[in-house]
Amino acid sequence: MMLDCGNGIRLERGRRCTLSDGVVLVSDHYYPAGPGPWPTLLMRQPYGRDIASTVVYAHPVWFARHGYHVVIQDVRGRGDSEGDFYPFRHEGQDGAETIAWLETHPATNGRLGMYGFSYQGCTQLLAAAENPPGLCCIAPHMAATDLYHGWFYHQGALRLASTLGWGLQMLREDARRRGLYAASERLETAWRNLPAQAGLAPYAEHPAITDPALPTYVRDWIAHRSPGAYWSALDVSTRLDQILVPALHISGWYDLYLEGTIAAYNALRRGAGSAFAQEHQYLLAGPWVHIPWGDRAGDRQLGPAANLNTDEVLLRWFNHWLKDSGEFAGEPRVRHFAMGENDWHTASDWPSEAPATLYLHSQGQANSRRGDGTLSAEKPVDEEPRDVFVYDPEVPVASPSGWDQSAMELGNNLLVYTTAAVTAPIRLLGQPRVMLHAATTAAHADFTAKLVRVMKDGRADFLCMGIARSSWLLAEYAAGELMTWDFTLEPLSVVLAPGERLRLEIASGAFPLYDRNPSTGVAPQDAGPWTWGRSTQQVAHTAEHPSALHLPVQEGVFA
Repeated sequence: MMLDCGNGIRLERGRRCTLSDGVVLVSDHYYPAGPGPWPTLLMRQPYGRDIASTVVYAHPVWFARHGYHVVIQDVRGRGDSEGDFYPFRHEGQDGAETIAWLETHPATNGRLGMYGFSYQGCTQLLAAAENPPGLCCIAPHMAATDLYHGWFYHQGALRLASTLGWGLQMLREDARRRGLYAASERLETAWRNLPAQAGLAPYAEHPAITDPALPTYVRDWIAHRSPGAYWSALDVSTRLDQILVPALHISGWYDLYLEGTIAAYNALRRGAGSAFAQEHQYLLAGPWVHIPWGDRAGDRQLGPAANLNTDEVLLRWFNHWLKDSGEFAGEPRVRHFAMGENDWHTASDWPSEAPATLYLHSQGQANSRRGDGTLSAEKPVDEEPRDVFVYDPEVPVASPSGWDQSAMELGNNLLVYTTAAVTAPIRLLGQPRVMLHAATTAAHADFTAKLVRVMKDGRADFLCMGIARSSWLLAEYAAGELMTWDFTLEPLSVVLAPGERLRLEIASGAFPLYDRNPSTGVAPQDAGPWTWGRSTQQVAHTAEHPSALHLPVQEGVFA
């Protein structure tokens, strides 16, 4: 049945595509005015094809008005599509077979592009790795080519809040589709109080995910704590050379999958299967959270430039590759929004090094922002006393909650190191890293590092952070011994204005962003109050052991 959407646009609901295994997938089709055929835009998603990711994109009718046949498909096991849903597992072949089916559709002129963010970004990457004829370009936004490193785990620590929250969201529909009323009620109860769910311990025994009648995927994510065959079977990390199409990657500085998106851009720049595909990878990095994209992050107003019309960018991208308009030919390889300055800049590529170094200093009392911790370009020459703090998994340091971090910096369970006020603008673009010389009494330990921008009024705006787990980072780890913890933080773009300062916070947790390290031999997902252990952490900054922050400075100099 055709529905009139005005201006000659027509909507056909519920078109069916039968896959090679007999499963039927269902899609909605939006047709432009006038005679076809037209280039086709495809989005494959698990959230309801009538929504069509309009939380961040223009409605499909808008793209149809610009001359595109737009197809929004429910993936296997979602919406009206048949089959069982297991995230990522079937999206490569199902996507390729859908594209082959669309190539025979009378509205399609043989040229097809894909778009979508988050899971819909991954459906593109997985389909592209099947190299289906007719696929000319993709636009994967806030996604990842490597699900272990870029989506679920960060340097050994589970991204707990996002993994559990998304898993509960996905399982709700599974319970309804299977008629599991008791499981459905448990999931709905958990969903109504989502912030509290990460606090349940052990989290592997969360009652809403352990029903044996439910799919196992959330339990599988939690159980597979190391990279390997489980993860590479779900993503394209080992098949980058099979992707042969241009891609427009969009990331957000405060998105959950920021590092995964930028890593995907870099991976395909180096490892896509042709020089053509490598040459035509583009990155747009904005000041956005996962949802929505706009001129606010928390309580911060980021100015009119942050309200970039990404739909217009997408339209130019697809016009270039699907209509031969040439209008993306002059686009820079990387376009990024600089926090602080609140404006867009360009780069010829993503920078690969962090060339400037700041060293940690104190007289042994860097605890909290009331302490004496400093950062400077001068390397330690004296035997400065170590800084010491206690990690307690029962009362962990909270993850960044909101924008201003100054209240969180009052606790003595973290160390704070701050530069002098800068006298001229300093521009950072890239991925910072820390190298800590640290010891801990724990059998297993984490260290976290967070960067903030300190305003003239004392406000401490969050920039980025990173975590490293001893079991992931250190091949030879011994409690009580001074070890080198060398790990990256997530990427950033920021300009420090004269009078502002840069601050580094060091702790041993960021809960519930990351799961708690129990400090014992018990696996984090199986630990609770009766198996958690406290530990004492020491950070050295001496001539022999100069703990340091390495920064991607593009312009300016720290004192």
